Amino acid sequence: MECVFERLGVTKQEVSERLNAIFDTLFYGSDDERIYHPVGDDMGYIEDTGNHDSRTEGMSYGMMMCVQMNRKEEFDRIWKWAKTYMYMDEGVNSGYFAWSCATDGSKNAYGPAPDGEEYFAMALLFAAHRFGNGEGIFNYEAEAKKLLKDMAKKGMNGTPGRAMFDPDNHLIRFICEVDFSDPSYHLPHFYDLFAQWADEEDREFYKLAAKASREYLKKACHKKTGFSAEYAEFDGTPLPNAEKMWGSRRDWYFSDAYRTIMNICLDYAWNGINEWAKTEAETFADYMVNTIGVDNWNHIFEVDGEMLKESAMHPTAIIATNATTALVVNNAATDVCLKKFWDTPLRTGDRRYYDNCLYFFAFLCLSGNYKIY
Repeated sequence: MECVFERLGVTKQEVSERLNAIFDTLFYGSDDERIYHPVGDDMGYIEDTGNHDSRTEGMSYGMMMCVQMNRKEEFDRIWKWAKTYMYMDEGVNSGYFAWSCATDGSKNAYGPAPDGEEYFAMALLFAAHRFGNGEGIFNYEAEAKKLLKDMAKKGMNGTPGRAMFDPDNHLIRFICEVDFSDPSYHLPHFYDLFAQWADEEDREFYKLAAKASREYLKKACHKKTGFSAEYAEFDGTPLPNAEKMWGSRRDWYFSDAYRTIMNICLDYAWNGINEWAKTEAETFADYMVNTIGVDNWNHIFEVDGEMLKESAMHPTAIIATNATTALVVNNAATDVCLKKFWDTPLRTGDRRYYDNCLYFFAFLCLSGNYKIY
């Protein structure tokens, strides 16, 4: 991957120094900056600073950050905390991780969120290849393969529970109990690697999942704007009536959905096999820059582009993920997105967690350092 930031006239050394500074801020910055907290001699957790809990999303993100930055100690601390407090070894969801825990380790829920498991599995496989396997829970490869098997096939052959992927269409579910999806959960670039490194009998499943996800994303992203909804049916249409289940809408371009464009662009950067990604990135950047305008990015939007009066909860995440279109397309609109991101600092305060996680991954992508290990 190239260092896309060089288009702005900055040097690779400047980019490298800033990437290291971002990691150090997230892990060891002030109380208004950091999201990582060491615990005792050998554990640590990532805090969702807006909700003051620890989530599998953030824990698995933290592990991916660490393996990409070659930080084995922090990786192992986070993984041990997750296995100690989040892992469920009994009940219908045994083999998965509780999606939310209090920062003292007590579980807030006993169900998993598949985006966490996806990142756990990928980070563990990268760790196996970069750090080497250890004993027990630090046999990263064995832990990843077991998790991948449950994600794909749990509930089959009379076993308890439910897989995270629909067994017929190979699409990842929002949660195990429902039959709809979250477009931002779709990581075909991860599934390609799972298809190489999972247990032999699980590889074909993930090969089919990668193909299905790439087709699904074409349906879930609006043709005029490139936006996806937060949650969507298996046919890609935005999920209606989510208020009945969660008390708020999920059919608009809001928080979760910001990840979708970044995933599409990283998939192309890693694989270069999905030509639709170029059309999607060009459509998305053009709409953001030339129709909405940079000064209006801090709003909530309908999937068709209508700007609502409400402010976005995570405006820095919008700026960061918009910039990843420059991984795929090099034109005036993506240059605007890239420059806006470079000029934007990390977020501080209570809501910094989600914004700054996406900030880190976007910067990693655009610096050419989000690598396959």
